[in-house]
Amino acid sequence: MENNQPIIIKRVKKYAGGHHGGSWKIAFADFATAMMAFFLVLWLLSTATPEQKIAIAGYFKDPVGFTESGTPYIIDLGGSPTLAPEKTLNPEVKSEPQPDRVTIDTEQVEGMAELVEKERLELLLQELQNKVDENPQLQKFKDQILFEITQDGLRIQIMDAENRPMFDSGSARLKPYFEDILLAMADTIKAVPNKISISGHTDAKPYSGTGDFGNWELSANRANAARRALIAGSYPDQQVARVVGYASSALFDRENPFNPVNRRIDIVVLTKKAQRAIEGSQGAEPAPAPAHSGTGEVPAKPADPNALPADKEPLPAHELRERLNIFENPAPKPAEPPKP
Repeated sequence: MENNQPIIIKRVKKYAGGHHGGSWKIAFADFATAMMAFFLVLWLLSTATPEQKIAIAGYFKDPVGFTESGTPYIIDLGGSPTLAPEKTLNPEVKSEPQPDRVTIDTEQVEGMAELVEKERLELLLQELQNKVDENPQLQKFKDQILFEITQDGLRIQIMDAENRPMFDSGSARLKPYFEDILLAMADTIKAVPNKISISGHTDAKPYSGTGDFGNWELSANRANAARRALIAGSYPDQQVARVVGYASSALFDRENPFNPVNRRIDIVVLTKKAQRAIEGSQGAEPAPAPAHSGTGEVPAKPADPNALPADKEPLPAHELRERLNIFENPAPKPAEPPKP
C-alpha cells in the first residue's frame, strides 16, 4: 500500500538574546562612556585653574611638541597640570597658593617624636628613682638627689648637705661617695640617646682664695669633675653637649644664699629641642634652675606640669629596663635592595 502523504519540513529560527540580540549593550556602553567623558569635562572646567586650562589646551593643540619641543607647558604626573614657574603664557595670571603638605607632615612627625621622647624621659626618671630606692649606698643620699622633668628635659640635681658635702670647701675634688652616685647613674643615663648638659653651682659665699680664681671658675671646675666621673662610669664623652659653671647666679634657695643646697651639680638629659638651642640652631639657651625658698633643709621637689601624675603607678623595674633597652639598642633597619 503506497503512502501518498506529503513530507512537510518545518524550519525554526532561533534568536540569541531576545528579539533584538545583544548589539544594544555595545551601544549603551558607548553612550555611558560618552556621558562620563562629558561630565568629566564639565568638572574640569568648573574646578581647573586658569593655568591648568591653558596647559590642557596646549596639550590638545600640540600633543607631540608638548613633551618634545621644550614647550613651557608641563603636566605633573603626580597631580593636576601646572605651568613651569619660570615660564608662563599669560604673565598677568597669578597662581593660587597651594597648601604646603611637606610642612604639615613634618609637624606631625615632630609631634610624634616629642611624645616618644617625653615617654622615654619619664621611663628614665622612674628607672633612676628605682635605682636610688634599691641601692643601699644611694639610699643614704636620697634627700640630696632630686629628679624632675622640665621643658628642657630630665633634670637631676645632686645637692650638698651640711654633714655630707660633695666637695671639700673651695675644692673641685669629688668626695668618694659622690663619685659612687655618678658612677651608679652613668650606666642608666646612657640607655637613652639624648645628650646631657652638666652645670655647677655654688652658694653666695665669696671664694676665700687669692688671685683671679673665684666662684665662677670653681663651679665650672666642679661641673667638669662631674663629667669626668660620668665618663669613668662608661658614659660616652660625645654625648655631653655642654659643661658650664653658674657660680651663685642661679641659687636654689634665694632667700638663704648660704644654704648648702645652693652648692649643687645639675645634670639635664636634654630634649632634642633644648639640644638644638644649645648648639646654636635657635640662638637660645635653656633656662637656669628655678629658685626656691627654704629654712635650711632640702626643699621638697617642686611641682612640674610635665611630671608623672601622682596617681600613675610606676612600672616594675624589669619592665622599665626592657623598655629603656629599646631606645639603647633599636631594631636594625631592613637592608635596602641593591640598585640596578
